[in-house]
Amino acid sequence: MTRRRAGFGSGLAAAALLLAGCADIRAPEPPAQALPAQPTIVSLNPCSDAVLAQFAGPEQLLALSHYSHDPRASSMDIAKARRYRATGGTVEEVLALDPDLVVAGAFLAPATRAALEDMGIAVVTFGIATGIEASLAQVRELARVAGHAAAGERLAARIAAAAVPVAGERVPTVLWQSGGIVAGEAALVTDLLNRAGFASHSAARGLGQADYLALEQVAADPPELLLVAGNEPGQNHPLLDHLTQTRVERFDPGLVYCGGPTIIRAMERLRTLRTAMLDRRLAARTAAR
Repeated sequence: MTRRRAGFGSGLAAAALLLAGCADIRAPEPPAQALPAQPTIVSLNPCSDAVLAQFAGPEQLLALSHYSHDPRASSMDIAKARRYRATGGTVEEVLALDPDLVVAGAFLAPATRAALEDMGIAVVTFGIATGIEASLAQVRELARVAGHAAAGERLAARIAAAAVPVAGERVPTVLWQSGGIVAGEAALVTDLLNRAGFASHSAARGLGQADYLALEQVAADPPELLLVAGNEPGQNHPLLDHLTQTRVERFDPGLVYCGGPTIIRAMERLRTLRTAMLDRRLAARTAAR
C-alpha cells in the first residue's frame, strides 16, 4: 500500500502516566480497516507496549513508545524494551515505519487518528484499565488484534492466577505516588492492593483519586504500611525514619499504572510485603505478652 506522507509533525505521544487518575473505561474502538492476520504494529502507549511485547517480536512490533526505553517511566523490563525501536510518536516517524496498525491511548487526538487512517494506517485505542477484569479484557483484545489470541489467553490466565484475592487480616496502607498523590477506589493499583490483603488508609481518611498527601498528614496519622512510589522532597524526608509504628517501603512506580504482565510483578511484590507485615504483627503480639 502506498501512503501519502504527512506534511505536519503532530505529536502522538502516549497519555502521560499521571493521567492514570482520569480513567477511561470505554471498550477499545476497533480499527476501521481490515487487518492482516498478524499486522505490523507501532505502539504509542507504555501499557500496550508491555502487553504486545509478550507475544509480538520486533519483526511485527515495529516500535514501542519512548516511555518504555526510559527506566523512570517504563512498565516493562528495560533490556527487553530495548530490543525494539522506540518512537516519540510523530506522524513522520509512524509513516517511516509503515505499520498496518497503530495502538494508542484513549487520549489520542481525533484529528491525529483521522490523519493516520486517511494514510491507510488502522488505529485502535485503549482506555486505562481500572481493575483486573478490565485489564484482562484489554490483554485479550490486544492479542486478538495482533493475531496472537491463544498467547493472549495464556497471558490472561497467568495474570488471573497472580491476582487471586487473599483472605485473612488486612493491613492499612497508603500508596504514596509520584507527585505526592494517592490512588482512588477506581484505580487498578487499588484493586491489586485489595486483592493482596491491604486496606486503603487514605480512603478511610476521606482522600480520593489524585488527592495530595502532605508529609505532615503522614506524620500526624501514619498508616501501618507506607508504600512510597514517588520522589517528592517529602517522600525522602528523614522524618519518615522516625515513624516507629509504620513500616516504610519503596514501591516501583512502574508497577502502579499499567495492567497486563505488570500485574504479575506487582502482585508478587505486594504479597511479599503483606507476609512481612503479618510477621511484624505476630512479633509485636508475642513481645507484648
